[in-house]
Amino acid sequence: MATNRTFTMIKPDAVRANNIGPILSMMTEAGFRVVAMKYTHLNADTAGDFYAVHKERPFYGELVEFMSSGPIVAAILEKDNAVESFRTLIGATNPAEAAEGTIRKAFATSIGENAVHGSDSDENAAIEGDFFFSRLERF
Repeated sequence: MATNRTFTMIKPDAVRANNIGPILSMMTEAGFRVVAMKYTHLNADTAGDFYAVHKERPFYGELVEFMSSGPIVAAILEKDNAVESFRTLIGATNPAEAAEGTIRKAFATSIGENAVHGSDSDENAAIEGDFFFSRLERF
């Protein structure tokens, strides 16, 4: 059964490019409500813990390095069928393949620097949200 919450991060590339506001606007204009949000900087250990599922993949080291290269904005979003709706809004991982009107088409510069993270399942949305936010930080 689909849940009504998902997790996202605005990645260091989009933060560096000063795209936090426009990206958040796209999210809220698409009907998402921000349930929790924080501006933070992951160190390599924390980024490695978050992406531990990819530890055996060849891109893991680059991913950890990139995600710890600058501040990020982490958020839990709420909307009916949140995970699927948000995956549609962010678009394909490769911005060259992302549909017009998606966050990645508008703000991503490459497959590696693709502006935003979006949970790929309801289960991962809960795990990822719990990684960043306590119950007291959700509204």
